[in-house]
Amino acid sequence: MRLDRAWLGLALLTLPTLLVALDTTALLLALPRLSADLGAGTVQQLWISDSYGLMVAGLVITMGTLGDRIGRRRLLMIGAAAFAVLSVVAAFAVNPLMLIVTRALLGVAGATLAPSTLALITSMFRDERRRGTAIAIWATCQFTGGALGPVLAGFLLQYFWWGSVFLLAVPAMALLLLAGPALLPEFRSDRAGRLDLASVGLSLVAVLLMVYGVKQLTVEGVTVVPAAALTVGAAVAALFVRRQLWLTDPLLDLRLLRNRPFTAVLVALVLAGLAMAGTGLLVTQYLQSVLGYSPFASAVLFAPMGLGVAVGTMAAPTLARRMKQTTAIAGGLAASALGGLLLVGVDGTGGLPLVMTGIAVLALGTGPLFALGTGLVLGSVPPERAGSAASMSETGNYFGGSLGFALLGVVAAVVYRSRMGGTSDSLSGAVAAARRLPGDQGAELLRAARAAFTVSLHVIGVIAAIVFAGLSVLVLAMRPATRTAPAPLPEHARQES
Repeated sequence: MRLDRAWLGLALLTLPTLLVALDTTALLLALPRLSADLGAGTVQQLWISDSYGLMVAGLVITMGTLGDRIGRRRLLMIGAAAFAVLSVVAAFAVNPLMLIVTRALLGVAGATLAPSTLALITSMFRDERRRGTAIAIWATCQFTGGALGPVLAGFLLQYFWWGSVFLLAVPAMALLLLAGPALLPEFRSDRAGRLDLASVGLSLVAVLLMVYGVKQLTVEGVTVVPAAALTVGAAVAALFVRRQLWLTDPLLDLRLLRNRPFTAVLVALVLAGLAMAGTGLLVTQYLQSVLGYSPFASAVLFAPMGLGVAVGTMAAPTLARRMKQTTAIAGGLAASALGGLLLVGVDGTGGLPLVMTGIAVLALGTGPLFALGTGLVLGSVPPERAGSAASMSETGNYFGGSLGFALLGVVAAVVYRSRMGGTSDSLSGAVAAARRLPGDQGAELLRAARAAFTVSLHVIGVIAAIVFAGLSVLVLAMRPATRTAPAPLPEHARQES
C-alpha cells in the first residue's frame, strides 16, 4: 500500500473514531433532557446509558476475531452502515424502550469499529515507527472525542433537541462508507475456519454478567444480585477460557498471553484504566457537589483529563525516537503517579487549580502507555492475529474503566461514611438533607460532608499514585517485545488493495 494512500486511509479511520467517542460521552449531558421528554424512569435511564457499553464489551472479542476471518474492511463497512442507520433511529426514538433497544444495537455495531480500525492500521503500516505514529494519532482522536463530547453536547442542547447528539456520528460513517473501499485495504485469512458459536455465547454471557455486576456494585453496593452476577460471570469465563485452550481454531487465541511483554502491557492498560476511571469519578463529583459547578461547567473543567491523554499520545512517537519505548511508557506512568499525589493537596472549596493540574498531569503521563503500549501489543503478534490482539486490548481498557468506577467508588464511599461517622451515605444525600435543615445546621452538615468527600478524593489520589508507580516498575522490568509463535494450524493471511 503506497504511503500517501496509507495516511489518507488513517485520516478516514480516525474520523469515525473521534465521532463515536464524542457521541458516547455526549449522551451523559443529554440524558436528563431526553429522559424528561421520553418519560424515562430511573431504571430506564440506567439502561439507556449502559446498554451501549454492555454490548460493546460483550461483543468486542467476537468482532475482533471475526474481522480477521471475514475481512477487516468488510466488517468495518457493515458496522459503519449499521451505526449510521441506528444513530438516526435513536435520534427520533419515541419512547424509552425504543431508545434502549436501539442503543443496544448501536453497541453491536460499535463493537466492530475499534478492533477493526486498529487491526487495519497494523496491516496498513508495517514499519514499526510509522505504525507507532499512526496508533498515536488514532488514540489521540479517541481521547479528544471523549473529552469534547460533553462540551459539544452542551452547545447542541442549547440550540437543538436531544436527538442531535446521536446524529453527530452519521456524516463520519457516511464518509467512511463512501471512501473506505478506495482507501482501506482488505485483510483476511485464506483459511477463515468456522466461527465457534459456543465460544461466542460464552464470551458474551461472561462479559455481560461481569460488567453488569461491577456496574451494579457502584449503584447498590455489595448485594445479592451484583454478587451473583459476578460469580456466575466468572464461572462462565472459566468455561470460555477452557474451551479456547482446547480448540485448535479458538475464537480468542489465549496463546498470545505467553508473550510476557504482551501480557504486561495488557495488565498496565487494565490498571491504568482503573486508576483513571476512579479518579475521574471522584473529580467530577468534587467539581459539582463540593465546588458547586453545573454539569456543563464541570464537563468543561474536566476536559483537561481527556485532552491531557490526547497530548500525551501525540508526544509518544517523539519520545520513542529519543529513548526506548518501555522507558517512555514507564516515565509517563511515573508522571501520572505525581498527578495522583497532587490531588492529595486539594483542600476545601479553593482546590480547583490543583485539581485541574493534577488530572492534567495524571492523564498526560498515560499517553505513552495508550499509544506505544497498544503498538507493542499489536506489534507482538503476527499480522493475521491483529484483530484478536486489538480486541483483547479494547476489552482490557473497558474492564479497567468499569472496575475503576466500581472498586474505587466503593473505597471512596467507605472513606466518606467513616469520616461522617455513619450519619450520611453519600455527598449527594447530604446536600439534599442540608436543604431541609435550618440554616446553621444545614450549613454545618454541608461543610462536614464536603470535607469528608475531599478526604475520599485524597485517598483515591494516593491509590492512583501507587497503581501508576507500580505499573512504571512493571513496564521497566519487561523484556523487549517479540512476536508470538504461530499456534497450531495457522491461518495464512492475504492483504488486498
